[in-house]
Amino acid sequence: MRRPSLSILATAALLVLAGCGDKSTLPAGAGVGPAPQLPAPKGSLIPTVDIAPAKGWPEGGKPQAAQGLEVQALARGLDHPRWLYVLPNGDVLVAESNKPQTPENKQSGLRAWVMGKVMAKAGAGVPSADRITLLRDADGDGVAETRSVFLKGLHSPFGMALVGDQLFVANADAILRFSYKEGATAITEAGQTLAPLPAGLNHHWTKNILASRDGSKLYATVGSNSNVGENGLEIEVNRAAILEVDIRTGATRLFASGLRNPNGMAWEPQSGALWTVVNERDEIGSDLVPDYLTSVKDGGFYGWPYSYYGQHVDARVKPQRPELVAQAIVPDYALGAHVAALGLAFAEGAHLGPAYASGAFIGQHGSWNRKPLSGYNVVYVPFAQGRPNGMPVEILSGFVNAEGEAYGRPVGVAIDKKGALLVADDVGNVVWRVRPAAR
Repeated sequence: MRRPSLSILATAALLVLAGCGDKSTLPAGAGVGPAPQLPAPKGSLIPTVDIAPAKGWPEGGKPQAAQGLEVQALARGLDHPRWLYVLPNGDVLVAESNKPQTPENKQSGLRAWVMGKVMAKAGAGVPSADRITLLRDADGDGVAETRSVFLKGLHSPFGMALVGDQLFVANADAILRFSYKEGATAITEAGQTLAPLPAGLNHHWTKNILASRDGSKLYATVGSNSNVGENGLEIEVNRAAILEVDIRTGATRLFASGLRNPNGMAWEPQSGALWTVVNERDEIGSDLVPDYLTSVKDGGFYGWPYSYYGQHVDARVKPQRPELVAQAIVPDYALGAHVAALGLAFAEGAHLGPAYASGAFIGQHGSWNRKPLSGYNVVYVPFAQGRPNGMPVEILSGFVNAEGEAYGRPVGVAIDKKGALLVADDVGNVVWRVRPAAR
């Protein structure tokens, strides 16, 4: 009797998982805003799995832009573009990257195997290109006619920051420093390590960086090494955190903690405060826990893994730390459960019309642990007096087709030199450019 193949077993496992789990019961919008509804958690032996399989865009396909806006491809045919950085001369750097494929990242067991299959189905199983590509639109038509390999041989690069003539790149395991000359289309000299970053298992591998306004510090996001500490808290040192790194010496300190998986960071233009978007924990229901947008306080603790959204205790975590839970800061603004908020850019410098003049653009990669799907879009959260002020507005949609397949998945967002919104699409392998619709 022939044994079933591994691919058949994988398909069967995914079908079983797809048929299991709870469904969202909250009314639309109830889990969004400054005071989201938080129902009782729902535990289960088998996690809820509902993911849009990666398909890629059909010929001529593109997302749907909000009324008054239009979208075009700045560049197609990239290799898993994740993050964006706009240089002062208008050149756009694109980190083409994915999770590092190293032995210490490989987890064993049925759950890890199934999760690997789920992530591959979502388009996250491709090898990392480990490079940064430069795009240049010299004639200003919204399409990059110049494309060059700017940096190669990196290690799952993500965040980028230019300070003076020094370009900093956050690999999965360290921040590197490179000399930069304006107008250069490639850097061939080796980078120098400014500071190591927590690596190893890298359950969450992306490391973003943001320079302080005065150029003296870098702020680095480091996600957790687990969902809720199940891999042991000894491997969570300086993780689920934002670190502050001195640009001159590389000295590093813990700036804020308890942030399960922070990614996008930006300075709010009015208040000057640091803001971030955070992916919260999984496997306690389709309506828990909302991912969020929040200001970040120096020394602040935001709950992970012991509690969520302030003092809501996660009973799965043992032993508990009630003294830390009592200090947990409530995030400023919920974005909805499992939307996978990654990209963040404030509207400073944007020219998309008065409706989008003061607020935050957020790239939402999309859910896997929720029914129905959430995220898979780019939203705009309006601000007033430096604070969120109103419900999110969908800027780009149409990333998932009627059959539930993902044409694309938005990640990093940035404002380009002319005030258009750029969006990295790692499944569609495109960088999209959103601008006001032609009259």
